[in-house]
Amino acid sequence: MATLRNDPYLRCNFLVDIGTGVPISCHEVVLPRGVVDVVAYRNGNDKAEQARQIPGLHHTENVVLKRGVNGSLDLAKWYRATTEGGSDFRNVSVTLLDETGVAVLGWKVFRAFPAAYGFEPLDATSSDPVVEILELACDGFELE
Repeated sequence: MATLRNDPYLRCNFLVDIGTGVPISCHEVVLPRGVVDVVAYRNGNDKAEQARQIPGLHHTENVVLKRGVNGSLDLAKWYRATTEGGSDFRNVSVTLLDETGVAVLGWKVFRAFPAAYGFEPLDATSSDPVVEILELACDGFELE
């Protein structure tokens, strides 16, 4: 699906599917970041007094979904199911769209589940919408 072009794509047009097959509205998505731990290693018979750095375990940081509260309880119910001992793992997808609405890049997040759920602070001096936040732990991701 990745489509190459000279100008970078804008980050304001995307779809999010939390594994239900129906896109949900989100105004911000913090995409996952893959991280490889760096391990200092030195053989016992190495002449060098400095350890070499080698790759260790790989892990994926959490995905964060933010959206304006709109009366839908789908994110809250998914989180609640996890807190009650459920294991509702889902494959989540985020699809970037170009200016015409055509899909140009996608992220697939594997075995995601709610790790945190909450809201941005309420503020009587602001006219901004109330924002719901769902943080997802996952086993990995890939680009398509």
